[in-house]
Amino acid sequence: MQQVIDVVIIPISSPIKIGLYKDGRLFKVIESNEMTSDFLPSFFDEILKTYKVKNIIYSNGPGSYMSIKLTYIFLKTLQITQDINLLSQDGFYFNDNSPIKAIGNRYFVKENDTITLKETKPTKEFELPKSLNYSDFSKEVSPIYILNAV
Repeated sequence: MQQVIDVVIIPISSPIKIGLYKDGRLFKVIESNEMTSDFLPSFFDEILKTYKVKNIIYSNGPGSYMSIKLTYIFLKTLQITQDINLLSQDGFYFNDNSPIKAIGNRYFVKENDTITLKETKPTKEFELPKSLNYSDFSKEVSPIYILNAV
């Protein structure tokens, strides 16, 4: 019988950070500088051979739009085909509400639950939580897109 785990993915910047959790506790961290489109399929191919994944929690933005889009489509497919719960949380949860790189010298900033763009600098790297509090995550998993079309 396969061990049941949860997976947390932070795909909004490089490196992609992934945490594996057993009984809500972090037991393994994986980081990759590969492109999301290359990394996610090979990662999940290996993980699904070894573990039964119950929940996948991912950072749905803001950040790298291409990575967010690819991650969302890939995870929604897993949710449907593998009967895995999919949950999300914005990137500010994973970096103590520090600014997140947008474009040029602009960063996404979250103030009073509103995300805007400002010229500032990040103060903290993304970190995987040591333990999971499932009430912190949402079943609303659509990507967060902030920038206007160019």
